Amino acid sequence: MNISSRKGYIDSIFGQLHFHVTGEGKPLILCHQSPSSLEMFSKAFEPLARSGIQVIAVDTPGYGQSDAPTTQPSIHDYSLCVLDLIEFLKLEKVSLLGHHTGACIVAELSVIASDRVDKLILNGPPVLTQEEKDNLMGMIEKAPKMKPEEDGSHLTDLWERRKLFTPGWSDLDAMHRGVIQMLRVTGDEIHGFKAAFTQDLEEVLLAINVPTMILTNTGDDIYFAAKRAASLRPDFKFEELSDGTHDIVDEQTDKWVGYYFLMGSSTQTPEEFDKEFIEKFDACVERAKNRCDEGISETACTDYAMNRCETFLGTKENPIIK
Repeated sequence: MNISSRKGYIDSIFGQLHFHVTGEGKPLILCHQSPSSLEMFSKAFEPLARSGIQVIAVDTPGYGQSDAPTTQPSIHDYSLCVLDLIEFLKLEKVSLLGHHTGACIVAELSVIASDRVDKLILNGPPVLTQEEKDNLMGMIEKAPKMKPEEDGSHLTDLWERRKLFTPGWSDLDAMHRGVIQMLRVTGDEIHGFKAAFTQDLEEVLLAINVPTMILTNTGDDIYFAAKRAASLRPDFKFEELSDGTHDIVDEQTDKWVGYYFLMGSSTQTPEEFDKEFIEKFDACVERAKNRCDEGISETACTDYAMNRCETFLGTKENPIIK
């Protein structure tokens, strides 16, 4: 099977925005983590394209081959750049998938342009407390800036730094390509982190009204944050892979790609719909119970959970169709 592939640029508020299109079919836009690039998804391009997906990966401004902002962007700014790309490619409806910072971007985009979004996958959404954000930001800011050294030690320092921030890593090629992506940052590598940590992601998640999956893996360094996101929106589909790191696309490519297709829809009989709705509603209630305050009675907790799930899902007789 001959799979088409092309790269391109569009003008954005921060200069030229780089993107890579693979295949033909239903459009899927991929947004990467920080400080990475669209190359973090490269192993998934062909497997997705072979299944009838047009893969459109984007370099966030300041990363990969996109021009760098001269001022601190917001997640809203980044999402407008992706929306510009959707307009440029004349796409009516798209699916969105973002990892870490990318999850923040596509979540924002799904709210400001919900009529353009078919489905949404949030891979490792960073739902963090302010204290956690401050601690992580402090660690990132304290990391030494890369300065070229005659003996090349800046390269080994960067290698050791990425190893430190990737506990449990096992894929040498992924580590190598990850370091290369860090070397290709065109602006301030902190921009993406600051944008993500100043976004009110919880508020954005509560505003999402498109079919959504939260995807994570148990070895991700912010696995706990994805679990929080699932608790916040128990009506969202939640899936997790075992082990891995934030290089999960490289480490478990086939499995990772497979989860995209779990968001597909199929024709159902009324009986099948009822069965699926009940299973989904019951799972929503169980996750929502985890948000009950300590000391609350079991009955009150169940009532709270059911009301919360009805807000998002409706009832079997009157479901909220997304």
